[in-house]
Amino acid sequence: MLLSGKKGVVFGVANKYSIAWAVCQSAVENGAQVAIGYQDERMNDSVLKLIDGDERFMAYQCDLNKEDDIVALCRALQSDYGTIDFLVHSVAYAQRDDLGGRFVDCSREGFKIALETSCYTLVAACRALEPLMNEGGSIVTMTYLGSERVVPIYGIMGIAKAALESATRYLAYDLGPKNIRVNALSPGPIGTVAARSIPGFSNMASEMKGTQPLKREVAQTEVGDATLFLLSELSRGITGEVIFVDGGFHLL
Repeated sequence: MLLSGKKGVVFGVANKYSIAWAVCQSAVENGAQVAIGYQDERMNDSVLKLIDGDERFMAYQCDLNKEDDIVALCRALQSDYGTIDFLVHSVAYAQRDDLGGRFVDCSREGFKIALETSCYTLVAACRALEPLMNEGGSIVTMTYLGSERVVPIYGIMGIAKAALESATRYLAYDLGPKNIRVNALSPGPIGTVAARSIPGFSNMASEMKGTQPLKREVAQTEVGDATLFLLSELSRGITGEVIFVDGGFHLL
């Protein structure tokens, strides 16, 4: 029960395949109360179905690209929880036309959309929720190896994830005096709905599975448990780091 008595918010749950949902499950199984921030009305039914009346969860609609939504969420969390102990950011998006092809062909608008949704939303969430976070709190975001190496099909998302990792370090510096830690996890290719929409994803995942040291795919539950470690007191001396959960592929 590593998170016994802890409360936090997880952004990015869309369906049962979401990495964010695996994080939610690991957290509540270890004693936490979890607020799920989902993007819009389209996801309302699927999130409520996942929760299925479980009192360890509460659900709030919040599009992190909209300041009004963030303000409303903060008020709701303060009313329902008072304070929180952790924040998990599993939010990313790029236009399909900007994936799978040449990065140089990325549109100006596509660049703005990818960077704002995949990176700035973490900054916005941290700034808004900082006043609600208890000392010793933990913030975790999700990145990918394409941030530091060229993964051709990943395109603009590689640049967005590089920005996200840099933001993680700057946020760790800013929030460190309040004993709030900020880290990133870098999972290998996982078959979420969003990932499968990337052209060539299945071939890439299959190739990586055969070459990485563990010779198998990484499961959502393993990412959930790694996040649990970063949210718990066991990682109290770690901040500003990117931790790989990719079966060792990044070594090669």
